[in-house]
Amino acid sequence: MPATRPITRPASGPTARSAAQPTTRAGAAARLAAPAGSAARVHPPALLVYLDAVARAGSIRKAAEGLHVASTALNRRILNLEEELGTPVFERLPSGVRLSAAGEIFMAYVRSSLSDLSSAVSRIEQLRGLVRGEVQIAAAESVTLDLLPQAMAAFQARHPGVGFRVRSGGTEALLEHLLSDACDLLLAHDPPESEALDRLAEVPQPLCALLRPDHPLAGRDAIRLADCAPYPVALGEATFGGRRLIDRVLAATRLKLNVTLVASSVQSMAAYTRQTGAISFQFAVGTRHEVRRGDLLALPLTDRAFGRARLVLAARRGRTLPIAALRFAEVLKASLAGAV
Repeated sequence: MPATRPITRPASGPTARSAAQPTTRAGAAARLAAPAGSAARVHPPALLVYLDAVARAGSIRKAAEGLHVASTALNRRILNLEEELGTPVFERLPSGVRLSAAGEIFMAYVRSSLSDLSSAVSRIEQLRGLVRGEVQIAAAESVTLDLLPQAMAAFQARHPGVGFRVRSGGTEALLEHLLSDACDLLLAHDPPESEALDRLAEVPQPLCALLRPDHPLAGRDAIRLADCAPYPVALGEATFGGRRLIDRVLAATRLKLNVTLVASSVQSMAAYTRQTGAISFQFAVGTRHEVRRGDLLALPLTDRAFGRARLVLAARRGRTLPIAALRFAEVLKASLAGAV
């Protein structure tokens, strides 16, 4: 176990306290929830907010900027905690900080506590007839083009006090956001099986080929991946759900594609298809916006592997979700039923 460093305790008094007070919405809730006169070893929720911010930013300075507190005051709070625990929570690196082994254990407690606090505040507000707060969603980019914005707009029309935060990206990153409680809900294509995942709903979601109306394959109702082999194609990165399915088919059939673009955005691939005529691929839910424009067609891929694809709505198993997230999950279930 690494040796603890000498501690210089911060000065007491109003100035020192105000320097370490967060001004974010989470920090304000933490201040309200922190019991007055807490014992030294009962860490107030504000400190939990600080620790979570530093762990996510990988930097005390960057976290302090996001929390609008002094980095020196934030560092002192962390040093005090490490003295109480008898071991470093963070390893200091030239480029920032990262959680130590003990820090990983303590951070699980931190995030669970913050999640429970958010749920408790939400349920107290429900007793007052309020549905408000922020619903955080980890979503595949395919659903951010059409399905998710429609569901959010409909929900906010009934509950204007609710805001949303959407994170998109590859499936593994989305799952990590959910399991670390950075997000309340996951909406992704074929997330890996996990005992930590509570699947709330799932629907079949075929993979489609996007192509221009003047493409040689445009006259067909459906195609196979092999039909695309003679033509230029655009693929998403290896972390994309659709790309993983395509790679499985390629591995099983030894088929080779003429890949002329690899992109981290489905919108970039669609734009590339418009400009060059190359085929790109997208789940059906993500093709609605493109097809409505009238300049692209979406043809289902009939390979057996693509027929097993699912769009999954999930939460972290064992977590008590805030009321707003629970309510919005019901809206998403209805939206998914209409997306089949």
